Amino acid sequence: MGNHIFNLNEKVTRKAVTYKNRFGIELAGELYLPTDFDPSGQYPALVIGAPYGGVKEQGPGIYANELAQRGYVALTFDPSYNGDSSGFPRHLSSPEMFVEDFHAGVDFIGTRAGVDRNRIGIIGICGSGGFGLSAAQVDPRIKAVATVSMYDISRMHAEGFAGSLDEDGRKALLDSLAEQRWAEFESGRPELSERGSPLDIDDNTHPIGREFGEFYSRSRGYHPNSITQFTQTSMQSFMNFPLLDKLEWISPRPILLIMGEHAHSRFYSEDIYAAAAEPKELYVVPGSNHVDLYDRTDVIPFDKLDRFFAEALTLDSQ
Repeated sequence: MGNHIFNLNEKVTRKAVTYKNRFGIELAGELYLPTDFDPSGQYPALVIGAPYGGVKEQGPGIYANELAQRGYVALTFDPSYNGDSSGFPRHLSSPEMFVEDFHAGVDFIGTRAGVDRNRIGIIGICGSGGFGLSAAQVDPRIKAVATVSMYDISRMHAEGFAGSLDEDGRKALLDSLAEQRWAEFESGRPELSERGSPLDIDDNTHPIGREFGEFYSRSRGYHPNSITQFTQTSMQSFMNFPLLDKLEWISPRPILLIMGEHAHSRFYSEDIYAAAAEPKELYVVPGSNHVDLYDRTDVIPFDKLDRFFAEALTLDSQ
């Protein structure tokens, strides 16, 4: 653990924690507390998930660092098989496992001294937005959900980005993944996908790749545990199991969907907003793109998040 991309505020304390999910994977997390934290109190709590391919020392820690100053107990974590969390093969990705990691975070934080287990919310950044919403569909302990620059990873793999994968392309991809499974079974070595954030960026780099590369592959957001690659055959399970087909089950618990005005991913948030039941809100951050909301504290709407959770996690709302 370490190499955080931000400085810890003097009003916040941070400690490393570990806990297991129901599959026995040991998750590596960090707990952020106000410096005046009183374990005999009853604090609201937040579980904060990383972007798909990210780790706790990046965006999740930035959010936890800010919100702990405002009186929340905040938990960040590395997804199973990634970062400092356990699990083999490394860099595996799974819709069920990544949703389970949110359930396990609620298990952990709701059993900490000083935390009011009836006031737990979650924040999902990028891919974790979809995983967090999926967890909330079936976990009433989650009283409110906020997503930031949301991606639906199951939809992305099944349809391609913005529906770019046609029937022929899908069949070809599934054939390729099937052959890949034969090869990996025989070799015992899973192959990784291409980097989601290219190391080399030039005038010919795709704009979305450039956006991710300028964060993950440069000093701005670089962390050695965040390689933005997963095992190739992980795609099969995402293509087969939709994450967000029970959104209406979250109601009457509130949903806040935050997206950048110029985010390439904004259609995911817009479509989830259309499909979800009330209460729900779509909040647009002017002038920002997808990755701006990972780390730019000058544009991340922390006041909006604080107001949302302050209202959603009041005792009167339970």
